[in-house]
Amino acid sequence: MKIATFNINGIKARIEALPAWLSEATPDVALLQEIKSVDEAFPREVFEDMGYHVETHGQKGFNGVAILSRLPLEDVTRGLPGDDTDEQSRWIEATVIGKTAVRVAGLYLPNGNPVPGPKYDYKLAWMARMQARARALLATEDPVVMAGDYNIIPQDEDAARPEAWRDDALALPASRAAYRRILNLGFTEAFHTLHPAPGHYSFWDYQAGAWEKNNGIRIDHLLLSPQAADLLTDSGIDKDIRAREKPSDHVPVWIELDC
Repeated sequence: MKIATFNINGIKARIEALPAWLSEATPDVALLQEIKSVDEAFPREVFEDMGYHVETHGQKGFNGVAILSRLPLEDVTRGLPGDDTDEQSRWIEATVIGKTAVRVAGLYLPNGNPVPGPKYDYKLAWMARMQARARALLATEDPVVMAGDYNIIPQDEDAARPEAWRDDALALPASRAAYRRILNLGFTEAFHTLHPAPGHYSFWDYQAGAWEKNNGIRIDHLLLSPQAADLLTDSGIDKDIRAREKPSDHVPVWIELDC
């Protein structure tokens, strides 16, 4: 089972690039972030015609997450538990029915800038809610994959110029500590586990020639429960699509599970 995460930065802008990547990479499951579309406006027919089941949790103009799956989906839920007043669409879950059922959670973690301020407070509160949900998912003892744009640079080696991010919400000590608290519940960060060397990135800003200078950061992650980690066979980053016409500022990160 190949599972990918991809912040597409707008479905309208990526309506040609996304199907092209899906055709080449052929993921069984694609977890999308920043679809920037209400559910009714998402072009689901494009992906259904490619053989994908489509589930969305959209929001007009901002945020929004989606699941595309060639395999059947069951028990789809939307929204991160813990705050009934939270109107931002950043979390979607479903069980993928393959040879082994896998619970997937697609997430778009808040950016948190500027700091200090209410956006950073929201980020840390959201991560505390995510930690509680992650603990509940672990308690099921099912294979679980929590994948998406975490807006966290886990360590300095995950940035080409770490000094440029010292005061940014993506790399502040409190942000990294909140990420580690989730990881330390018992999750495995798939890509880093298989590719621990520095120099791997999943995001390059549109500004200041970041792509041409390879001035990137790694902020898109797939966290696996112990039951999912036991099934992990491969992980990679589809870096080359960042050089194509009308790219997202993120690229897909993927895993393969033996299930």
